[in-house]
Amino acid sequence: MKNSFEIIYQDDQILIVNKPSGLLSIPDRFDLSKENLFNLLKQQFEPLYVVHRLDRETSGLICFCRTAESHRELSISFESREVVKTYLAIVESTPPENEGLINAPIAHSSSGDGRMVIHPKGKPSITKYRVMKAWNQFCLIELKPETGRTHQIRIHLAYMGCPIVADKLYGKRDQLTIKDIKVKSKLSKEDEEFRPLINRTALHAYSLSFNLDQKNLSFQAEPPKDFRAVMHQLDKWRSLK
Repeated sequence: MKNSFEIIYQDDQILIVNKPSGLLSIPDRFDLSKENLFNLLKQQFEPLYVVHRLDRETSGLICFCRTAESHRELSISFESREVVKTYLAIVESTPPENEGLINAPIAHSSSGDGRMVIHPKGKPSITKYRVMKAWNQFCLIELKPETGRTHQIRIHLAYMGCPIVADKLYGKRDQLTIKDIKVKSKLSKEDEEFRPLINRTALHAYSLSFNLDQKNLSFQAEPPKDFRAVMHQLDKWRSLK
């Protein structure tokens, strides 16, 4: 793989891994031959248990358990919303309020294309958000999902009018280039500024905190290079005066 995963913490109960974008968390339901983090880790760690997952394009922290006991305890913590998960996203536009709560039920779309939709008969879904930094037409948002629905953060931000940059399902664009940021610049087609700064959903699982075996554990992973590159160019060309 171009971007390998990093084990940032391990003991006899858990593994905390910094997953790169582009790598599946767990085996694909329809194609078991696709490379995924769970199978790669199982080559070294056995037994191994899935606790939660990240979307393929999402980078950042994910936890796996190494014993049935730790898996049972952490699964209960996730279900009871005792695990604190913090994400960072670069999004289009800026919310009307600098912080708030997105409370909108989520259901599977009837289209059968894997999309989720906001629907009154969907499952209760809550996401806390806080604007960390604002640029002209973009911002960096910190998110703390209180529930764990499929695509929750992505659909909630799109519902709020702030889709994540380069989100191919819910966003406005498939990629972001320097040309998109330097809108008034004159560039030739050969210029590297036409190359994408990021061409995946700009979402990163930044931190993870939970209690296990009467111990409080907390982990962080800084955003990867493509995420930081977008922020750098926004600082350079889209700063609010």
